[in-house]
Amino acid sequence: MIDTMQRTSSRVSGDGLPLPQQLARMDLSRLRAYRENLEFYRGLQWQEPWRRRERRLTFNYAKTVVEKTASYVVSGYSSLVDPLDGSPKELERARRAERALREVHDANNLDQLDFDNEIDCSVLGDAAYKVTWDPQEERVRVSAPDVQGLYAWWPGDDPGRVWRVASRYALSHEEAEALLGGVPTLRQGKEHTIVEVWTEGEFALWLDGTLFQEQANPYGFIPFVVYPNLREPKQFWGVSDLEAVKEPLRELNRALSQLSMILELSGNPIAVLENVTEAQDIAVQPGAVWEVPEKARAYLLDLLQGGGVGLHVEYVNLVLRALHDLTEVPRSAFGENRQALSGVALQMELDPLLKKVQRKRLVRAAAFRKRNEMILRILEQHAGEQFAPLRQGSGQAYRTRVVWG
Repeated sequence: MIDTMQRTSSRVSGDGLPLPQQLARMDLSRLRAYRENLEFYRGLQWQEPWRRRERRLTFNYAKTVVEKTASYVVSGYSSLVDPLDGSPKELERARRAERALREVHDANNLDQLDFDNEIDCSVLGDAAYKVTWDPQEERVRVSAPDVQGLYAWWPGDDPGRVWRVASRYALSHEEAEALLGGVPTLRQGKEHTIVEVWTEGEFALWLDGTLFQEQANPYGFIPFVVYPNLREPKQFWGVSDLEAVKEPLRELNRALSQLSMILELSGNPIAVLENVTEAQDIAVQPGAVWEVPEKARAYLLDLLQGGGVGLHVEYVNLVLRALHDLTEVPRSAFGENRQALSGVALQMELDPLLKKVQRKRLVRAAAFRKRNEMILRILEQHAGEQFAPLRQGSGQAYRTRVVWG
């Protein structure tokens, strides 16, 4: 069944339409969620339409929490290759494979790429790597394509087994000409739409909705690693870190905006006149003299009386507490340590964040191992070295593991 789908994957979809046309109607809810999460991460967090002279403050904890968590997740990891046994040949093979992985890591600046991809994954809910061979520089190239242009197909009963991946992106005419050659000219300001379709056996490239190139897959595997931020059970696509904090962050922005308005009005008092039909030259300033008629009353409105501000501050603190609970990032992760905790006590204080990091690293380690396997397989194809174990009876051709700092 899967083999039959792969043979027809590069040209048409299940309903007979060319694949680029089908992509325009696929995963609409996922792509909409990506856009909404990106806007929220960038600070567009108010839902209600803005009214004139309305004060709206935005405290972008979303960006801070995402970046702080990302720095914990990808800090200090290394890729190791386990030998199949203790023989000298196996030990030497494992060391050569480790050196090859380090060289690819340094050449592609994977420290920065992994951090950027971790932020992207936390915000959107998904991320991806693409591992290919660069014939011009003669080296393995690792990139992080935008998941907003990625589509994946898998058997209905096995979300972990991807049999087709499509990547859609835009290129200027100069870029498309340099990459593909013989590209038709577009109108001024227009861009070419490129769609790559990969299966284990085939590769197809569509240019502006037309099949431009079709050939056998030069790698023998799909060169994409698509992985979730945190996956819901039985689901392929992941969940963004922002889903749990959108409501408390919107409430925090509203409460602090309201408190700011109250404090501003209290600093610029409102004059209240009772039993007065007409008023002029009423100014709140030092030395001001007001003349009011008999039985009239004039006073300044005090918005701070009765401890009202304290109630607002207490409510803001409750919202902040809920925010820290939902993000699993306690105040101590921001450097606040009022009780001077250390050792085991400080570790217990940071335990929610550590557990969150551990859950994320389970997913990241699997993605990095798959990326390492692709790197080694491509190097074998183009460098002529043997990186897989000499005996592959275990069924695991590339025994790599990720060690976290």
